Amino acid sequence: MIVTRQHGIALVLMGGLLILATACMAQTTATPADKVNPLIGSSNGGNTYPGAVMPFGMLQWSPENTRGKHVRTASPSGYQYDAKRIRGFSLTHLSGAGCAGAGGDVPMMPVTVPITTSPSADLRDERYAADFRHEDEHATPGSYQVKLANGVDVTLAAAMRSGMASFDFPAHQPANLLIRVSDSEVGSSDASVDVDPQTRTVSGMVTSGNFCGYLAKADQRSYYTLYFVAQFDQAFTANGVWQDANTQDGAVAAKGGTGYDAKGFPTPGKGSGAWVAFDPAKGPVHVRVGISYVSLDNARANVKAEIAPGATVEQVAQRAKDAWNEVLGRIAIDGGSAEQQTVFYTALYHSLLHPNVFSDINGEYRGFDQQIHRVEGKQKSQYANFSGWDVYRSQLQLVTWLLPDVGSDIAQSLYNQAQQNHGEWDRWTHNSGGTHVMSGDPAVPALADIYAFGGHDFDLQGAYASLMHAATMPTAHDLSDDGCNVECVGERPSLDQWLTLHYIATPSHSWGGAAETLEDATADFALSQLAADVHDAANAQRFLVRSCYWRNLYNAKATPQEGYIQNRHADGSWPAFSPASDDGFVEGSAAVYVWMVPFDEQGLFQAMGGTAKASARLDRFFHDEHGHWAVTNAGPLHAELNNEPSVETPWLYDFAGQPYKTQDTVRTVLERYWKNASDGIPGNDDLGEMSSWCVWSALGLYPEIPGRAELLVSSPLFPHAVVHRAGGDVTIDAPGASTSNRFIHAMSVDGKVYAKPWLSPSFVAHGGHLRFELQHAVDRAWGSQSIDAPPSFSAGS
Repeated sequence: MIVTRQHGIALVLMGGLLILATACMAQTTATPADKVNPLIGSSNGGNTYPGAVMPFGMLQWSPENTRGKHVRTASPSGYQYDAKRIRGFSLTHLSGAGCAGAGGDVPMMPVTVPITTSPSADLRDERYAADFRHEDEHATPGSYQVKLANGVDVTLAAAMRSGMASFDFPAHQPANLLIRVSDSEVGSSDASVDVDPQTRTVSGMVTSGNFCGYLAKADQRSYYTLYFVAQFDQAFTANGVWQDANTQDGAVAAKGGTGYDAKGFPTPGKGSGAWVAFDPAKGPVHVRVGISYVSLDNARANVKAEIAPGATVEQVAQRAKDAWNEVLGRIAIDGGSAEQQTVFYTALYHSLLHPNVFSDINGEYRGFDQQIHRVEGKQKSQYANFSGWDVYRSQLQLVTWLLPDVGSDIAQSLYNQAQQNHGEWDRWTHNSGGTHVMSGDPAVPALADIYAFGGHDFDLQGAYASLMHAATMPTAHDLSDDGCNVECVGERPSLDQWLTLHYIATPSHSWGGAAETLEDATADFALSQLAADVHDAANAQRFLVRSCYWRNLYNAKATPQEGYIQNRHADGSWPAFSPASDDGFVEGSAAVYVWMVPFDEQGLFQAMGGTAKASARLDRFFHDEHGHWAVTNAGPLHAELNNEPSVETPWLYDFAGQPYKTQDTVRTVLERYWKNASDGIPGNDDLGEMSSWCVWSALGLYPEIPGRAELLVSSPLFPHAVVHRAGGDVTIDAPGASTSNRFIHAMSVDGKVYAKPWLSPSFVAHGGHLRFELQHAVDRAWGSQSIDAPPSFSAGS
């Protein structure tokens, strides 16, 4: 069944999966945006959404699916591929988050039934929701369209801080649009709505937050307010409002949030909103919507600046598509299959959704102190939504390498947030609040990543001084158990132990002492790099020494066979231990975390008894006892390349003189687990982090070392790729690249023979020409010399 056809490409639904089929008619050149399938990752826990959004857009207009329980979302993105019912189209979403609460603000739902009862009382989404079929759905960068089972045809298009929609109602039925102002993804503490029939406008606000709030009391709170203004092109034939169970025909104002129940979810039956009715005989209803996190006036100014009153949905969608083509076109690929190109460009698309522009067209934004601020100096935009524990590993490096001005603004935004937050850098920020989710102090490697990859237009000196203070002066939050385990409120939980014991013990004020130790070691290594960047040699050495503290949790006798990183008591004793246990770790086992010393892999290998023993352990990590691949969902003793603690591990063979195993492992993961299908991302995409891994891996490169710009090398997936950058293009030629040819036999850099499985930071800065000779057979010689291994850093080296 053909879903749509454009530019000679047909999207075909087969076996429930969207695939690309080449049309038999004459072809025109497809743009990068044409090759994106936003439905990739919308099942299997990928938690992506298919709706309309600009690159880094403030507005993300996308469906809210329901499984028949109004106070539970179908997925953290609002959209779940196998949930075949929609209860609204919300203005804000996050892509790939692991738990709910990230937006879903102000869902609008077209219905073809009279409004006789309160939509907030529709607890099973029976009356005011509608079924849909994927055959009637079309998603593309910047726009989204679906024909609902109730007969309404919905089209959405996005600008940066605003959007436009068309609702085409069937004839001879009621044509009502619900505006559920209180129904953010996991509820709201306040909401209000005003209907102005004279100007055909509905406006209002919702105060929400509560990201992961159902996991810990510390985040069962609101920390942002979204304002919206919706301007319609048709007169209302009727209108009304509701609050909780009460409805009022003809009323023009309502107020009231859902509240949060004892478990952190919306209170059933609570909430408010408005509805407006139209004459379906007059054709499709069009609405322009502006949003702001500052004020209604700014929401009006945003939509006025971005979408003219006479604009069409098609024009808005085309401008969004043009914007996507500009950023997606920063990487041009040739060759490979249509499937591979779609997976690649969709991964790049998902990598460029977050963080999000948070400042309005006039530069104003609401800070973490809940005061109004304005961007200044070199900063063009304030950004929000920073999943630090995830994105410091490879996403921020990719964003900054392609768009250094965006990377610079992200760095300045994080520093601004910290200044407004009593000097604390929160590890997972959402809009104008910190949520503390996950572990470690990821802001440090994040800023070092950005600087290393060319984002230099931010206050480096100020940010460095702030981060160093946070790394050396424990706060009350650092010594608090609030929010633990998942949402420990401290920037550096149990920093006092780090400063005295030189590890995070068990128990502590962290999610897990062993994982926290590894994250702090990475943060301190990155801080040493920032110190070098500001020419503070003494502190560069000081924090490099501190980065070696991971060794204090390496127990060489953890098992009779081999050593591991493990929990340790404050008195130095070791508790009972199992490599399969996650005790002391975050979303992973001891067997997974033992490899997470990305800046000092040679030091780790030596602790394990030498490179040969480390390499043999890697072999067992990636394979089961029968020699079969064990890289995802193979048990706690094996790799989990669907989650962040494992993403750097395939590249470790480059350090071990066996880069052919990196090439084999990376290519296996790409080909098995990254697909042009709704389950085509192997786990939570985590605001683009996992997708950035896919992009880097397809190019045959990876930024292994947090805070530095060395790129480790694997075999490119495509015969030809060009990365367009202001500092100089990177051209990657691998004419023999194919599914069977995955092993490097030879390589050159700018025409000179090159045998190292890594590239220096100067290549990242200035670009160059890489040429690979790939073959089907393993080449054990290329890159195998120990002197050619990527650098490792420790205080003694």
